[in-house]
Amino acid sequence: MSSSLPLPVGASAETSPSLSRKDVQTLGLSALGGTLEFYDFVIYVFFATVLGKLFFPVDMPDWLRQLQTFGIFAAGYLSRPLGGIIIAHFGDILGRKRMFTLSIFMMAVPTLVIGLLPTYASIGVAAPLLLLAMRVLQGAAIGGEMPGAWVFVAEHVPAKRYGFGVGALTAGITGGILLGSLVAMAINRHYSPAEVGDFAWRIPFILGGVFGLISVYLRRFLHETPVFQELAKRRTVARELPLKTILREHRAACVLVALLTWVLSAAIVVVVLITPTYLQKVHGIAPTLALEANAVATLMLTLGCVLAGWASDRIGTRPVMLIGFGGLVLTSYLFYTGLPGTPSSLIWSYGLVGLFVGSIALVPIVGVRAFPAAVRFSGLSFAYNMSYAIFGGLTPIIITLWLQKDTLAPAHYVAALAALGFVLGLVPMSSRGYQKK
Repeated sequence: MSSSLPLPVGASAETSPSLSRKDVQTLGLSALGGTLEFYDFVIYVFFATVLGKLFFPVDMPDWLRQLQTFGIFAAGYLSRPLGGIIIAHFGDILGRKRMFTLSIFMMAVPTLVIGLLPTYASIGVAAPLLLLAMRVLQGAAIGGEMPGAWVFVAEHVPAKRYGFGVGALTAGITGGILLGSLVAMAINRHYSPAEVGDFAWRIPFILGGVFGLISVYLRRFLHETPVFQELAKRRTVARELPLKTILREHRAACVLVALLTWVLSAAIVVVVLITPTYLQKVHGIAPTLALEANAVATLMLTLGCVLAGWASDRIGTRPVMLIGFGGLVLTSYLFYTGLPGTPSSLIWSYGLVGLFVGSIALVPIVGVRAFPAAVRFSGLSFAYNMSYAIFGGLTPIIITLWLQKDTLAPAHYVAALAALGFVLGLVPMSSRGYQKK
């Protein structure tokens, strides 16, 4: 079977154990694109309240308006699997670079369009429908971008720098959340609430769209991965539908990646996206302080991704999974049980748990090499996006309902999933996969 060829991740490992100038350029352009694309995807949530007022009737009950606004946001998650499967399918057949460039184009254009959309006051019900359509396209794009970026970089960097390369790229992607938070803070500080509702809310979307299109242009300078070039040369590019091969021959890898993605979604959605609101509503922490602490945690998350990738190259994937996810169990309880605390203790403990959230970089490190090269893009994309669509969408609902009975629900949920990540670190496939020893 063509899909069983054990082509290694990091095809240039024999000739150069360190990152070449070309590798650094590839990693830099990929990370930049990932940052901008994830920024485009999450900036919506930072302006959800404003969007709700502008894109739905004025006389609509506030709870219903917010429900529909976040429903449109969730549509981006639901469209991830389909977009990811389609983009990955052609990525395994036509090449990684083409789909890698297409995904960011598919994100940049809808983001720019959102920034230019007329509101409900101008075109009525067509406004939220257009907003929904743009979110669906964004979700399809992010579904292809993240697995595509991980595969693209993993197949470029030398094997001995594989973990660092994937970790640094993941840091760039999560940096999009930090960028979105900083831009939202800047807009709200520079403009009055009336100005934000009038025109300033459009600025972050227009900027995201423009810079995304610039990133599309810059990705023209990237080259196809050596692994895919070797596959094409050997005529071993997947001949049948890659997803069919995956479901027949790589079910264990799909389960492993899906479970690890559950761990990733819990850490990101709860610790990074939900907690700022949790701090304000449950513990009465001022919005400005909550956002500042969140920015610190997100910065530490970005650094943690690089550290986890670097460490996996030095001491192996399994020890880093045990240390990283074990540390996340402990620091999540340390953080949530210490609330509200003082401003300094809040920032310190939130930053510490954010650092261990960086262990999520181990998910793509394990996931990319869990599949052979001929179906790698499709395998990772299918398992990752299906899992994220389910658990990423259910997590806010689970936490919201659980909080009605226990204010430590976020700690219990994150710790339980981190413990699952710890256990998965003991699975042989987590530290092995399709690579050269």
